[in-house]
Amino acid sequence: MKRFHFYRCGSFKSSYREELGLFQTDPGRLCFFAGLFIVFGIIPFAGSSAVLRVVNMIGIYSIAAIGLNILTGYTGVISLGHSAVFGVGAYTAVILTNLFNAPFYVAVPAGGLVSAVAGIGFGLPAVRLMGFYLCFATLACQKIMEFIFTNWKGLTGGAAGISIAETGFSGIGFKSDMILYYIIFALLTVMALMAFNLMRSRFGRALCAIRDDRRVAEAMGIPAFRYKLLSFAVGSFYAGIAGALFSYFSLTISPGDFNVSFSVILIAMIIIGGMGSIPGSILGAVVVVLLKEASAFGDRILLDMFEMPFSVSSLYEFAAGLLIVMFIIFKPKGITGAWSDIRAAFRSWPFSQVFNNGFK
Repeated sequence: MKRFHFYRCGSFKSSYREELGLFQTDPGRLCFFAGLFIVFGIIPFAGSSAVLRVVNMIGIYSIAAIGLNILTGYTGVISLGHSAVFGVGAYTAVILTNLFNAPFYVAVPAGGLVSAVAGIGFGLPAVRLMGFYLCFATLACQKIMEFIFTNWKGLTGGAAGISIAETGFSGIGFKSDMILYYIIFALLTVMALMAFNLMRSRFGRALCAIRDDRRVAEAMGIPAFRYKLLSFAVGSFYAGIAGALFSYFSLTISPGDFNVSFSVILIAMIIIGGMGSIPGSILGAVVVVLLKEASAFGDRILLDMFEMPFSVSSLYEFAAGLLIVMFIIFKPKGITGAWSDIRAAFRSWPFSQVFNNGFK
């Protein structure tokens, strides 16, 4: 009878292929497929329309956070302009739909590709800079895009925003949150697995080397400028896909949806979930979206039950900033780092003896 495989105490891998395995234990494999079953088989039918909208937002933000984690967590480039490329993807999808009657399956990939080009444009003046200067270069690009979103009224609708036309739904036939839910989470699953494999490839190892020490990486023959630029392109592609999905989710977009505050919220997601971790990007998105929904729920409670005019939702960004500070001080590796510490404790004696001898 097959033995149920847990981690053993210590490292007993005998090949690099074993080290790169996506699922190294049976519980990890079971948890992954159980998660897929819950996401695709239970949540759509067990939740109300309001629950589906919250979960859809988690899926969209997760895709954007994965892109930012590739850029910041794996490459070490702190970007305050990620919401701008998110907005480029959203506006691209809306404009293609409204002006050229592009269907959903054309507008969404186009949003990702145009955002990738915009990300390369962001990266060209920024990647040769370091630290403080690099951060403010991305902030400058963010403010430039906000100006374009607000003042190019003929294309973006200006500050009033723009709505997506009905023709964008042709060929897909979704008008319900459930169909959009399946599309969002199918894309999230595919793009998360793509990111996993990309970060385990030569490209991903080069990004990590640049993050750890750019000079040493260049001495080893890794062209830092080229890889940082590619990192901008890949991270922006993910953000553009998420932005295009956001335009179909919200149906109306405006420049206020893609401001600097949203860039900080995206950074909060990867800090809370875990820098340099794909699952951490998703966990961070879950925490931040639920925090936002909890603040909105607090508003309703205060208004309906106590008739108080105080707005809890106004504290949402304050709470997100507080979480950033708390995680940086106490858990800099985020939620996934805390879980890794717990898992490492259970891989040590005497737990490993119980697991390895008790499950056969």
